Order: sequence, then C-alpha cells, then structure tokens
Amino acid sequence: MKCIPVQEAVGAILCHDITQILPGEFKGRRFKKGHIIQEEDIPVLLSLGKDNIYVWENLPGMVHENDAATFLKDITMGDGLTFGEIKEGKITFTAAHDGLLKVDADRLFQLNMLGEISFASLHNNLPVKKGEAVAGTRVIPLVIDQKKLDEAKNLLDGHKIIEVKPMKSFNIGIVTTGSEVYYHRIEDKFGPILRGKMEGYHCTVAGQTFVPDNKEMIEQAIKEWLDKGADMVFCTGGMSVDPDDLTPSAIRDTGCEIITYGTPVLPGAMFLLSYYTDGRPVLGLPGCVMHSKVTVFDLIFPRILAGEKITMADIAAFGHGGLCSNCAECHYPNCHFGK
Repeated sequence: MKCIPVQEAVGAILCHDITQILPGEFKGRRFKKGHIIQEEDIPVLLSLGKDNIYVWENLPGMVHENDAATFLKDITMGDGLTFGEIKEGKITFTAAHDGLLKVDADRLFQLNMLGEISFASLHNNLPVKKGEAVAGTRVIPLVIDQKKLDEAKNLLDGHKIIEVKPMKSFNIGIVTTGSEVYYHRIEDKFGPILRGKMEGYHCTVAGQTFVPDNKEMIEQAIKEWLDKGADMVFCTGGMSVDPDDLTPSAIRDTGCEIITYGTPVLPGAMFLLSYYTDGRPVLGLPGCVMHSKVTVFDLIFPRILAGEKITMADIAAFGHGGLCSNCAECHYPNCHFGK
C-alpha cells in the first residue's frame, strides 16, 4: 500500500475499510476495502479526517488485513462454527448450532504470543446458542508479513483451536432416596426441578423411582433404569456423609466406577460422578442442585451431553473459579463461575 493525498486518489483502490462515526446515530463502515474512489467520495473522505489515504500497492510477501483474517479463520476454525463478513479487518465466528464451546486455550495462548495477531474467544466449555458470537480474530497491522502467518500455521500444525460440539439428547432415569419422601411424609421437590432443567437441554426424563433409605433397594432401582436403557441415571437424596445416607455406597455396589465423590465447587461439594460398566453415567446429586440455581451439576452435565468422559483432573480444575457468588440476580453462564 502507499499513502497519497485524498485529492489525488480518484481511481485508486482503497485497501482498508474506513469507519464513520456519527455520535448517537451511527458507527460503522462508510467505505469498504476494494472500493474504487470516485470524485464524489473526496468531500466525504475529507469530512472523515482523511487528508491522506492509503491505497493498494501490491508488495510481494505482504498480506492485507482482510486476507490475513481469512487465513487465520482457515487455520483456527473447527466444526460447528460459521463466520460473518470481514469488517475493518476482523472476522467473527458464530455458533452454527446449539452446543458446547471448546477452546484449546494453550494453543490460543501460543498463537497470541506470536505478536501482530489477535484472537479472542469466550471461555472454554461454555454452552452456546446457534448464532451466538463465540470468537473473533484479526491481525494488528494493516498489512502483515506472510512469514508471520506461516509461523502461525506451523504453530497450530493442523489443530483447530475452537469448535462447537453438539450436545446429545439423553433419556434419563431418576432414583430418589429418602424414607420421608417414600412414605409421603413430605413432598418430593427434586423431580420437578430436574425435569425443568432437562427441558432446557432437550433431554427427557423416562421416569422417577422412589425408594426408602435401604441400600439394596437403591442399588436395585439404579440397575432397573439401566436395564430399561436409560442413557444416564440421576440419584437424589442420601448424598451427605451421615451414616444413614446410603446412596454413594449403593452406586458403588452396582459396579459403577466412582470418578469422584466430592468436588472443589461450591455449591456442589457432595456431588458424585460415576460410570457404569458400559460407560453410561450415574450421577449422585446433592441437595444444592434442588435449591441453588447453578451448581457443579451445570458445569459437568453439558460436557457429558457433548460426549466427554469427565476425569478427576477435570473435576480438580474446577477449584479455580468454582465458588459461586450467589448474586441476587443470576447471570450464569455470563459470570466467573466455573471459568
């Protein structure tokens, strides 16, 4: 590119978008990159403060910001994403469908460490909706050396750093433990809440079994839902460390592999995660899932729906950011919780 006086620019090709700002009225692109400057454009450009203007001058080895944005899109964008028109050198990625946003934070960090490249995203493991903006990228200079872009490509080595994974629709069985509920001394509150949560994830509840504080009956109820083909079983009640809280040991006796009983998340410390012998999840849900709007359950459940097998390392990582502030008005997932 080269810089020339605006009055001499008629017929030249504009090599970058030019923004117009009218306070309280408009902010956006007034002239698009590639526009051939006309005589009538000169007064407008002058009114935008452009006494001199950069026009296209093709130099070997240098890449325009718009072309660089396309290059970065091609080497970073994974499945489940779409992108919009490049504006002012920036390209925005949006979710092509509802799902779970996955960001390779380590490679993202390395990419931004190269300098002259900017890539910003939402947090990893965030449930997103179709059409939601999830990331944006651009280069900092108006033109960038192709060698810098090649360095970025070599760094990523074919690994896409961002995608939106679809979440499956699970059919779920619920086992609710507690003699007080089983014998109708109190009304069950857990089932309606879980059904409401499942609607938000397009999952179905196959049914709910009530059992007293009896380990063998709890175990049998879990196995019955698994035998009926439930994709996942939720166990509610009996999840504390009191001697008569038998749900964790009943889950273990079904043959499930216990990944963790307890998490570094508040609310949700007494959560249990396990997998049956065929890989189906069996979850022990503490009482907080019933009375708190957002808990550890909301951090883990979307990832299971996206096909991930959660490990103890995943659980331990929740400790940083695992404290809910219990805001008067909940803004989750647009907050620090679980990030």
